Amino acid sequence: MALKLLHEAETDDPILSVVNLIDIFLVVIAALLITVAQNPLINPFNKQDVTVITDPGKPSMEIMVKKGEKVERFKASGAIGSGDGEKAGVAYKMKDGSIVYVPEGGTQ
Repeated sequence: MALKLLHEAETDDPILSVVNLIDIFLVVIAALLITVAQNPLINPFNKQDVTVITDPGKPSMEIMVKKGEKVERFKASGAIGSGDGEKAGVAYKMKDGSIVYVPEGGTQ
């Protein structure tokens, strides 16, 4: 009879299921925090300015610029740029990969 009483004391406690739910919520919250920390456009603690370019060089190209709290989106129209202007100089790429800009015009 005493053996049966010891066995009945080990029944499931309803508090254990609440503890398991709390563990599940902690895992979900940790996953959300990791996701937010990895995305520079969503992370509120990120003080850096970020520029993201999607589909570069294609007609559907989009540029997102984050400066402080402000996020701007620019979409490509697919048209080639044009405008009024004049040649300002010449750029040369050196063997070491650096680029040298030489302004056009007379000597000063």
